Amino acid sequence: MLQQVLILAMSLVALVWSADKFVFGASSLARNLGISPMIIGLTIVAMGSSAPEMMTAATASLQGTPNLAIGNAIGSNITNIALVLGITALMQPLTVSSQTVKREIPLILIISAIAYLILFDQYFSFSEGLQLFIGFFIYIAALLIITLKRTKGKKSDDPLIIEAEQDVAEPVELKFSIMWVIVGLIILPTSASYLVDSSVYIAKAFGISDLVIGLTIVAIGTSLPELAASIMSIIKKEDDLALGNIIGSNIFNILAVLSLAGIIAPGNIDALAATRDAPYMLGVTLLLFVLCFSRKFGYFRITRAKGALLLLTFVAYQVLLFSQINN
Repeated sequence: MLQQVLILAMSLVALVWSADKFVFGASSLARNLGISPMIIGLTIVAMGSSAPEMMTAATASLQGTPNLAIGNAIGSNITNIALVLGITALMQPLTVSSQTVKREIPLILIISAIAYLILFDQYFSFSEGLQLFIGFFIYIAALLIITLKRTKGKKSDDPLIIEAEQDVAEPVELKFSIMWVIVGLIILPTSASYLVDSSVYIAKAFGISDLVIGLTIVAIGTSLPELAASIMSIIKKEDDLALGNIIGSNIFNILAVLSLAGIIAPGNIDALAATRDAPYMLGVTLLLFVLCFSRKFGYFRITRAKGALLLLTFVAYQVLLFSQINN
């Protein structure tokens, strides 16, 4: 058992590390090809924090454990809002003025509601997964079109866009860019495979479902990039980026991560995912919406009190999960 726990921990570290290096290599390669930092920041870098979830979901679905993939997607969204944002706001209250973030908060609420409705009948079909995945590309395209239309070749005045552009790393030589892309492409699936195998082993050993393992250990582990990015954002006084990263990651988790379970392994899902976990995810997202839109002077302010409330919802969810396991 100890060996499997060590494998789980090491695979999580490798997964997060390789995702970071893959994003660095892909961003550098894009810069070498002449793509603007703004576009790179809104696409490659933004998607990078969800790379561990995507690879884990794909691997779990391919290995016949789609409930782990579903749990990872739902659990990551709950963790991002309740734990990551809660800790971030407790460390430093967030003041957000970005119009992009203001647009995306209602959007993530709508997307979360769609995910809940899809899972409500406890069956996740191929067509439903495909629709979510197509929605991912529509979202990326719409984001780029709206941003480019607003800037019209000029520098954006949106704080989120400015901060995302500034966070794009300087390019390295082309050969090193390609090297890091290859390293990421090799280590990402390998570490994801070990992660899924060890998670399933531990789940069986303790009599825990794949769904719960995905909702807890895997979800928290794969949300580490969001936590690190949020902490770095507040250190650099980039409040818009701190919230924007979380919102963007949650959109990706539903459209590009959850969808993989339906596309790769369609079929019946754990009933609790539909009756307990998806509603809780929707509820936490609704809470974020209410907290953000209690605003003055045209900006959001997520205070320490709001952060504490979010953190309490995370603790309550963990108590709910493990109390039901014991029963």
